Amino acid sequence: MKQNGVGIEWDILNKKAIDLYRTGDYGRAVVVALKALEIAEQDVGFNHPYVATSLNNLAELYRTQDDYAKAEQLYKRSLAIREKTLGHNHPDVAMSQNNLAMLYKTQGNYAKAEPLYKRSLTIYEKTLGPNHPEVAVNLNNLARLYDAQGDYAKAEPLYKRSQAIWEKSLGPDHPNVATSLNNQADLYCSRGDYTKAESLYKRSLAIREKTLGSDHPDVAMSLNNLARLYDAQGDYAKAEPLYKRSLAIWEKSLGPNHPYVATSIGNLAGLYRATKRDSEADTLEKRAAKIRATKR
Repeated sequence: MKQNGVGIEWDILNKKAIDLYRTGDYGRAVVVALKALEIAEQDVGFNHPYVATSLNNLAELYRTQDDYAKAEQLYKRSLAIREKTLGHNHPDVAMSQNNLAMLYKTQGNYAKAEPLYKRSLTIYEKTLGPNHPEVAVNLNNLARLYDAQGDYAKAEPLYKRSQAIWEKSLGPDHPNVATSLNNQADLYCSRGDYTKAESLYKRSLAIREKTLGSDHPDVAMSLNNLARLYDAQGDYAKAEPLYKRSLAIWEKSLGPNHPYVATSIGNLAGLYRATKRDSEADTLEKRAAKIRATKR
């Protein structure tokens, strides 16, 4: 049985890949997403919006695993299909532009990322309205771009507008609200405003634990960030258990050789070095270096 030319199997696989992504099971998600892409190409050809959706989802998975070359190729193909079949001002085109911009931002290519974010934001505001959740996504991402460049004056109001939209449209305990709170905390931490940062990190962590479960990778990120805050203030007794819990979650959900695991190990090693536990620090630093070497 087919619906709009694409098989029901594609829809099932597509949803499964998204669910696996959300639970942090990226390896299985890639396998399922590749199968969904294969089925879409068989059912509707190589230049259909459903194929663009599969390409976008697969690119997201590769980006999450730091395989940027594969992700860029897939994002660009998805964007080209959507522009050709849906027009240049369709929300799905804005999605592709946003995701490609996110990839460039991750790579530090801010000059390529900014115009894509702005174009995407314009399309979303025009087609969905200024208070739609997708507008909030773009605002948050553009804020992160300015934040990464140290332009806090531009970033802060975008974060706050994004948070307000998400709270109104999705509720105060939605994971997207947690993301906005976490990003604002990062900004305040960069400015040395640790009191504001701590409050936002804790609220973000509480939302993520409640909505995603205690072993989700995003929970590990919140734990790691809160630990770094305490570490920066020399409060090692608070930081250490958070680093350890964060590391355990990432090892379980992403595997022992993921870059996030290396980052977490490195952070914990830095704490050991600061507290004169040089032997333990040496062991962890060697392990982190080994992981990073395998990813080059």
